[in-house]
Amino acid sequence: MAEIKGGPAALVITAAVLWGVICLFTRSLNDEGLSPVQCTFVRALVTAPIVGAILAVADRRLFRIEPKDIWMFLGTGILSIVMFNICYFSAAEEVTMSMAAVLLYTAPVFVMLMSVILFGERLTNVKMIALALAFAGCVLTAGLIGGSQGVNVRGLLFGLGAGIGYAFYSIFAKFALRKYHPFTITFYTFLIAALALLPFAGLWEIADVASGSGKHLLEMLALGTVCTAAPYFLYTKGLEGMEAGKASVLAFAEPMTATVAGFVVYDETLGIVEILGILLILVSIFLLSRPSGDTQ
Repeated sequence: MAEIKGGPAALVITAAVLWGVICLFTRSLNDEGLSPVQCTFVRALVTAPIVGAILAVADRRLFRIEPKDIWMFLGTGILSIVMFNICYFSAAEEVTMSMAAVLLYTAPVFVMLMSVILFGERLTNVKMIALALAFAGCVLTAGLIGGSQGVNVRGLLFGLGAGIGYAFYSIFAKFALRKYHPFTITFYTFLIAALALLPFAGLWEIADVASGSGKHLLEMLALGTVCTAAPYFLYTKGLEGMEAGKASVLAFAEPMTATVAGFVVYDETLGIVEILGILLILVSIFLLSRPSGDTQ
């Protein structure tokens, strides 16, 4: 399969921007009665056949995996995709898009610590500074300091659960990349997630929403294409050329995107404090996107 052009940092940041707009679609589907579990199922159900079709056309050998490696895909599919999506979409129902996104991005803390233990990655000074700037930026972006919104406990717990689940993807995908192509990982990740959620999906309810409006059908398709198949491939491909901890911090572009999207579409507050937070995130992305020789 041909290589995709673009530096690893650019791939990860592009993926994060696409992820950042997902709540625009899930909120609309939530308003039609679909639960976070159903939205997660739809996301996986649309993504798996799309990626499978690409594999079938490009190189059918990419479908092959060894039975002893199934644990990697159970990790990316269930511990990551199922857990973090349900928690994230639930958080987005409780709090603003920016708040849900900033809680999701507690993930780099877990990723960096696990990467040090599992992969022997170095926790450099620049990484720690970038992580601190990014997290501080997310806190300001969400309005937790100097903002007018309080803390919703349910939203907080769901958001932290999303952060833990999101961290697992970087870890299990890093193991899988030692043997498998990014498309292989993406396909089996979402196939397993869809199968795991099938008994709880409420297929008739999903079908009613999809058939009731062309707009909602397009939103479901967007969940699996614009906000899933494309960014997951880009992010996983980016992981091939950089450390998992570094990639997880570059993906802080997602909450920045979610904040801007929430402001534009839902008129969520974006004041001086939130703008300062976005600027801090941009600085952290700049630090982490420099060549590895500069990040000692």
